[in-house]
Amino acid sequence: MRLGIIGAGWIAQKMAEALANKPHGCECYAVASRSLEKAEAFAKQFYINKVYGSYEELVSDPAVDIVYIATPHSHHYPHARLALEHGKPCLVEKAFTANAREAEQLLALAHEKGLFITEAIWTRYMPLSHRVKEIMDSGVIGEPRVLTATLCYMMEQKERIVRPELCGGALLDLGVYCLNFARMYFGTDICRMVSNVHKSDTGVDMHESISLSYRDGRMANLQSGALCMNDRQGIISGTEGYIRVDNINCPELIEVYRNYQLVASYHKPADMVNGYEYQVIECQRCLEAGLLESPMMPHAETLAIMRQMDALRKEWGVHYPMD
Repeated sequence: MRLGIIGAGWIAQKMAEALANKPHGCECYAVASRSLEKAEAFAKQFYINKVYGSYEELVSDPAVDIVYIATPHSHHYPHARLALEHGKPCLVEKAFTANAREAEQLLALAHEKGLFITEAIWTRYMPLSHRVKEIMDSGVIGEPRVLTATLCYMMEQKERIVRPELCGGALLDLGVYCLNFARMYFGTDICRMVSNVHKSDTGVDMHESISLSYRDGRMANLQSGALCMNDRQGIISGTEGYIRVDNINCPELIEVYRNYQLVASYHKPADMVNGYEYQVIECQRCLEAGLLESPMMPHAETLAIMRQMDALRKEWGVHYPMD
């Protein structure tokens, strides 16, 4: 499967690194940037065959099987729409779009054209992420009742974080992982959501705490931000033990405790490159099976999380130009 990358920034580099050895026959075939020079430098670094100085050229290349949208959140909608209008399936980096309205329109267009599209939230596709659910279902920690997830990095000077026109803030960049972590393991039956936020001078969220209450009595407490470093841990606590996930956005280690005693450990696969490869391999599987969405990240989940983030931003008074 030949992947064409729109954008030549940091996250595009991670994807190119993941596919350098063509896992399962998936390769980075082409890259496009608004700057031909930047695209050429990117292609030279990662041994990519085709280079384009415009996105239109890349999506017009008949050899491109799927387009990976690796531009800022603010540009996901127009760039993914461009690809779909040229008949290309899409893997769209998280957050899927700026808001739920854009997500709805993009998914409707993909459905209308009969094209596969999925959100590139890599956590959903990783082997260790699936192992967590298996451990929960095994009963080793008893009945799961409380979940916590934290994800913070020092990012307060990054342009894409502080600028509203780039859909800045911690929520769409980091908080989206915490929300996904909660939905993956505690589901969707949320009856109450409360939060607290610290905003920047530019009006975007820089640190937030979110608490979710579920109808069956469970609770999830989530924290994300761009103002500090933290342990990036996820903890799922049950009546007889707990599961500790090291690095919630890219799980590297799972530890299972029963009665406060370590009873099992699971490590990331020995052949894992950096984790980005799994979402591409899943895209290949879905395309070969004729699917329009991945069961690992259904369209309904993407929409629900976009609506959840819209509601939080409305509560906080965080607005983007495309809202």
